[in-house]
Amino acid sequence: MSARVRAPELRGRGWLNTGGRDLKLADLRGKIVIADFWTFCCINCLHVLDELRPLEEKYGDVLVVIGVHSPKFEHEKDADALAAAVERYGVHHPVLDDPELDMWQQYAARAWPTLSVIDPEGYVVATMAGEGHAEGLARLIDELVATHEAKGTLHRGDGPYVPPPAPETALRFPGKATLLPNGNLLVSDSARHSVVEVEPDGETPVRRIGSGERGRADGPAATATFSEPQGVCLLPTHVAEVAGYDLVVADTVNHLLRGVRLESGEVVTVAGSGRQWRAEVDDHAHDALAVDLSSPWDLAWYDDKLIIAMAGIHQLWWFDPIKRTAGMYAGTTVEALRDGPLAEAWMAQPSGLSVSVDGTRLWVADSESSAIRYVENGVLGTAVGQGLFDFGHVDGPAESALLQHPLGVCALPDGSVLIADTYNGAVRRFDPASNQVSTVADGLAEPSDLVLTPSGEVLVVESAAHRLTRLAPGALSAAGASTVDGPRHRTERKPTDLAAGEVTLDIVFTPAPGQKLDETYGPSTRLVVSASPPELLVEGAGTGTELSRRLVLNGEVTAGVLQVTAQAATCDADVEHAACHLTRQDWGVPVRVVDGAVTRLPLVLRGLDA
Repeated sequence: MSARVRAPELRGRGWLNTGGRDLKLADLRGKIVIADFWTFCCINCLHVLDELRPLEEKYGDVLVVIGVHSPKFEHEKDADALAAAVERYGVHHPVLDDPELDMWQQYAARAWPTLSVIDPEGYVVATMAGEGHAEGLARLIDELVATHEAKGTLHRGDGPYVPPPAPETALRFPGKATLLPNGNLLVSDSARHSVVEVEPDGETPVRRIGSGERGRADGPAATATFSEPQGVCLLPTHVAEVAGYDLVVADTVNHLLRGVRLESGEVVTVAGSGRQWRAEVDDHAHDALAVDLSSPWDLAWYDDKLIIAMAGIHQLWWFDPIKRTAGMYAGTTVEALRDGPLAEAWMAQPSGLSVSVDGTRLWVADSESSAIRYVENGVLGTAVGQGLFDFGHVDGPAESALLQHPLGVCALPDGSVLIADTYNGAVRRFDPASNQVSTVADGLAEPSDLVLTPSGEVLVVESAAHRLTRLAPGALSAAGASTVDGPRHRTERKPTDLAAGEVTLDIVFTPAPGQKLDETYGPSTRLVVSASPPELLVEGAGTGTELSRRLVLNGEVTAGVLQVTAQAATCDADVEHAACHLTRQDWGVPVRVVDGAVTRLPLVLRGLDA
C-alpha cells in the first residue's frame, strides 16, 4: 500500500446503470473504488458479483464498485447482450463497456475476474485476481476508511448507481424447463428467483413457486425463496415416494439443491450447506446437507443418481435423494477440455445435461469450451468442440464444427442431440450416426434449454427474449436443417515466453490483512501442475505442498498451456475463535518455449500487489 500508482482514466464504449451519464475518476474522488474486470460468460466472475454484494451493502456510503466488462466471446461484445446480462445477474452498480479490452490492458489485468482497488485520492492500492477475496477486501476497506477519514480525503454519501426502469414480462431470463406429469411445464424464472408452472402452450402461467425475492428460505410456495435458480429435474416416481418430494431445483447462486412437492408447492433444501465449495478433491460420499456445492447449473437423472452440472468448479457431481448423500462424479476442477476416465477428465463450466432415450449416454453442454461432451461407460468424451479459446458458428463434420458457449442439450429418440447454442442464438443438431453438425434454427435470443414434448414438438427456452418458443414444424427434418459456414474465432491470450529446460514456477501468496497460514489440519498450501499437450512438461507435473516447483520444459514442444491450481489455507490471526479460510485459483497459462527466454514463472494467488 506504499506504492503510489495513479489509476488510469475510465474510458469505454458506454456506461450502464448511470442514468446515461459518463463517469470519470474525478467524479469518484473521495470514494473507495473497486474496478471489477469481468465477462458475463465466466462463472468465477459471477461468483465475484455475489461476493461484492454484501460489501456494497455494508460500505454503501464510502464504496463504489465499477464493473468493467471485458469480453471473451464475440457475443459478449454486443452492447444489448451486455445490458441483458447486467439485468440478468442483478448487477446494481455502474458498468463500463470495454469491448476491445482497452481498460483491461490499462489496468494490466491477466485473468477473469480481476479486481483493482482505487483509494479516495485516485491511486491503485491493490490488485486481486480470481475469486474469494471478500474478507480481504473488507479489511482493506476498513484500513482505507480509517486512513482517509483521518486525512479528510474520504467523502461519504450516495454513489453514482442509477437503477434502470423495471421491466414488465411474464418471465424474466428463464433458464431451464422440464415437462411435468400433468403435461404442463416447469420453468426456472431465474431473474425473478422462482420457478413457474405454465400450460403446454408455454405461455399461460398456472402458479409461481417462490416469492420472487432473492433468498434461501424453505416453506410454502408463496414464501419460499431462491437465488437465480437454473436446472429443474423430476425424480423417478419410486425415488420421489421415498424422498418426499417430486423434483429438484438447482438453486444456483445459493449453492443449494431444493426439493419441491408438486401437490403443495412446498420447498425444502435437500443438498448443500449454502457455502461455496473451496475444498479438496475427493471421491467420498458426503452428507448431502453438510457438503459445499458451487453454482449447480443443471440436473439429470442418470446412472441411478441425480447428476449435477457443477458449473462453478468444472465438474459433474451426484446426489442420492434416498441415502441423502452427495459427491463428485466427473472432473478434477481443472478448467480445460480433456477426455478420459471420469476421475481424470477436464471440463469447463458444464451447464446443460440430457440423457439419451436408452439411458446409456449423458450429454453435457460444456459451455466455456464451446463443446458438447458425453459420459458413457465411465468415460468422458467430446462430440463437438476444440477447447477453451476456439469458437464460432460452423456446421459440417463434428471434428471441425464450432459452437459458441452452449448452455443446453436435448437428446432425441433417434440418438442425435439438439444443442442450445446460446451465444450464436441458434439451435444446432449433432447426429452421431453421420458425425455431422447442422443448424435447425437461428435468430434466437440466447437459447439456454430445449424440451421435447410427447407429440414431438421442441420448445426452446429463449432466455434473453423472456419466453418459450416453438421450433417451426419440420425444423428437425433433413430438409429443415441448414449448413452454416460462419466465422471462426479464437481468443488469443498473450503467451508467456519461457526457456526450454529448467523453469521455476513460483506462486506468490500474501495472506489477507489479519490472516496467517493455517496448518491445523496438515500442510497449508497445495499446488497441482499439468500441461496441454502433456509432452510440454518433461518434469514437474503432479501434486505437492510447496508453492514453488522446478519444471522442465520440452524444447521440442514449441507452445502449449500450463494448467496450474494453487490453494492456501489461512485463519484469522490473534483471534480467540479464529475463522478458517481457503484461497484457491486456477490458471491456464499459454506459453511459448523460446531459447534465451526467462526461467521463472511467477503467479499471484492472492494479490495485494499494487
